[in-house]
Amino acid sequence: MGREITEGLADLLRFYRELGFEYLPMPRDELLLSSTGTSHGTGRRQEALMGLRERIGDCKRCRLSKNRTNIVFGEGNPEARLMFVGEGPGREEDIQARPFVGDAGQLLTRLINRMGFKREDVYIANVVKCRPPENRNPQEDEISACLPFLEEQIEIIRPSVIFCLGKISTHALLGIKTPISKLRGNFYSYKGIPLMPTFHPAYLLRNPRDKRLTWEDAQKVLKKLKED
Repeated sequence: MGREITEGLADLLRFYRELGFEYLPMPRDELLLSSTGTSHGTGRRQEALMGLRERIGDCKRCRLSKNRTNIVFGEGNPEARLMFVGEGPGREEDIQARPFVGDAGQLLTRLINRMGFKREDVYIANVVKCRPPENRNPQEDEISACLPFLEEQIEIIRPSVIFCLGKISTHALLGIKTPISKLRGNFYSYKGIPLMPTFHPAYLLRNPRDKRLTWEDAQKVLKKLKED
């Protein structure tokens, strides 16, 4: 029986890894139940995310599919109270099939840690799941093709706060074109969820002086989380 459970867990972990998950954010008892086909709580949201990933499949819905190495679905805690949303994968993300793992990702990880979280406590996703060529901004039709998947991720996770990284994600979720410099620092609403726009980590690498502004935004997010 012990060997069967171990083999079942190994198969489950391989399945999750193939879908882009790096860990299973659920209690050990629930993990054991999941290995035998029973799940609840976090497991239901994880299953819903897995189902969404399966429906995305080997996506060919826009031109970004032509040059990608991997679809970068997103990762993190399915029950995260805080969700980070960027614009799209870069070179390292495309290789590793994980969001925010390059230089900008390292900066984001430091911000997450400074806010008192670990990456596995939050959820991280992008507007588009495939890398735009030469890291250009995703185009409107590419965003339109992929945005429903992000919207469903948000619906499944139901975070308390969304932290939008840069203008692309902010504009996509809010349906506006106001410059990010004017949007950041203020809360908006996405389907009833407080949304805080801030600068993208890639921008902060080029403009380190503005890191203090993003930290100000992060403090407002933390205050909002405490109020919830």
